[in-house]
Amino acid sequence: MSITNPKTRHEFVLLFDVVNGNPNGDPDAGNLPRVDPETMHGLVTDVALKRKVRDYVQNLQRDEVGNPEEGFGIFIQSRVALNTLIEQAGDAVGIKQSKVPQDAVRAELCRRYYDIRLFGAVLSTGTLNAGQVRGPVQITFARSLHPVAPLDLSITRKARTTEERMETGETEMGRKPIVPYGLYRSHGFFNPYLAEQTGVSERDLEIFWDAMQNLFEFDRSAARGEMAVRGLFVFTHDNPKGNAPAHRLFELVQVRRLDDGRPPRSFAEYEIVAPPAGSLEAHGFPGVTLTRLV
Repeated sequence: MSITNPKTRHEFVLLFDVVNGNPNGDPDAGNLPRVDPETMHGLVTDVALKRKVRDYVQNLQRDEVGNPEEGFGIFIQSRVALNTLIEQAGDAVGIKQSKVPQDAVRAELCRRYYDIRLFGAVLSTGTLNAGQVRGPVQITFARSLHPVAPLDLSITRKARTTEERMETGETEMGRKPIVPYGLYRSHGFFNPYLAEQTGVSERDLEIFWDAMQNLFEFDRSAARGEMAVRGLFVFTHDNPKGNAPAHRLFELVQVRRLDDGRPPRSFAEYEIVAPPAGSLEAHGFPGVTLTRLV
């Protein structure tokens, strides 16, 4: 069973970590790393993870990837208004305006934009209504396996922004919010029934798994420190309906601390326990295979 087959069900477990960085700042908390206030476990939103996939695909300068005309454009981006992109798709199929959802425009947008095919989108925000697309790929919030310690560090800088500030001294103060270390876990789902509606291809899934393995390789910054994908486990069923509940498959991938006596500060302090790649029939899940990509 192939992990790039869009006609079967897939689930996956994603593990990634951060060292001295801010994996996902919270604008409501001064851009401090997101945490669950009751447990102090770190959080990374699904939106942040999907943004990494979009940016990775958009940055790929190979073959047809990144080109809307070839079907690999990115719809959600900062440089172009979404209504403009919807209108361009309408022009391509000869529809200018409509208050009623236009299936032809929706289909053209799915054809043009990779992230619409995978993640879905609301396409009814302007004068041309293209309805709404439910994405076949869904990703949960990532949560750290242990509590993290958000730090808001003071830094000094020489750079000045105004002439008035030049008179206040040689340096200015700044802030850098980080967590010293955190290992995060997220779960994902692929729905083949929705994939058929949006037109997901084997090539789309090939690119998606490539992006998931390299989420942070082209997203380096001082703010995010060292981030790395530490595990990517894909469960593939031999039919669209599936052969087992997703949560029972996720339970097969366990992450254990090797030393609980002190706060974790590196991935070497963890052990991943999972079945070997291949059929899971021996584990009570016939018709399901496990592929470990990382």
